Amino acid sequence: MDYVISILLVCLSALFSGLTLGLMSLDTYDLKRKIDIGDKKAAKIYSVRKKGNLLLCTLLFGNVAVNAALSIYLGSLTSGFIAGAIATGLILVFGEILPQAIFSRYAIEFGSKTVWLVKIFRFVLYPVVAPLALILDRLLGEEIPTIYTKRELMKIIEEHEDSTDSHVDEDEEKIVLGALSFSDKFVYEVMTPRTVVTAIEKDELLSDEAIEKLKRSGKSRIPVYDDKIDNVIGILFLRNLLGTDYKNKPVEQFVEKNILFINEEKKLDEVFNLFITSKQHLFIVVDEFGGMEGVISIEDILEEIIGTEIVDEFDQHADMRAVAEKRARDRKIIE
Repeated sequence: MDYVISILLVCLSALFSGLTLGLMSLDTYDLKRKIDIGDKKAAKIYSVRKKGNLLLCTLLFGNVAVNAALSIYLGSLTSGFIAGAIATGLILVFGEILPQAIFSRYAIEFGSKTVWLVKIFRFVLYPVVAPLALILDRLLGEEIPTIYTKRELMKIIEEHEDSTDSHVDEDEEKIVLGALSFSDKFVYEVMTPRTVVTAIEKDELLSDEAIEKLKRSGKSRIPVYDDKIDNVIGILFLRNLLGTDYKNKPVEQFVEKNILFINEEKKLDEVFNLFITSKQHLFIVVDEFGGMEGVISIEDILEEIIGTEIVDEFDQHADMRAVAEKRARDRKIIE
């Protein structure tokens, strides 16, 4: 009988110790998110975890009471020194280290199965622990949620994709990371530089040869300028020429003049919103003095989000910035 009582007290000590670490380590906001996606185990735990200070006081008070009872009981069976040594060893190994190691890894599993016991202990100890919990509530206020920085969220996504147990695949990782990072980038980082922009003068006469040349550029939206490329006056949509009599007519007759100019220092998220509100697909990029620096399309921004190149109707090259850089290097070699 003595052994049974001792084992029972050690088990209770282990339960209180493990639950203290396991349940208190669970963030209430994480539990709410799990509940929102239908996690029944999280719902069970949240019923006691939502009142954190009351739960903490209940578990700590119960743990201290059981450990004290174990020491006193063992002291009644043997000498004081031996009883103290045995009680300390049992409490340290089986009442603290082992249960905390287990509950720290399986808090949801074990916590959901022992919630009914926690509710019983809370009911029994309520007259004692409730005033203490109320004081803590007044002093400390509500629990502070864990808020992750953007870089932390990106690291979490990367770690999830690398895990064998993750439901996040490589494509989903690319899209999420792109969505989180694209607002930190500027227009000049993703635009097509003016050195590789295919443009056409407004007075040039259209012909089959001219259209074929424009198609070979790989773009379906062509900036139209007056005299020099810094004076862009509109956009020529090649698809609008289909079924029309364009031969020997000046480009200006087919130009869409509702265009927007944006500064190269603008953030991509601002430009993306501008694309949506303006219902346009191509902006002319200018520097602080109004000089034409390049063009940016909505596809350029979407590419940053999804992490892969989007090919235009007539694209010959996926990455026009790479083409521009190669041309610049080639010019330096020639010089």
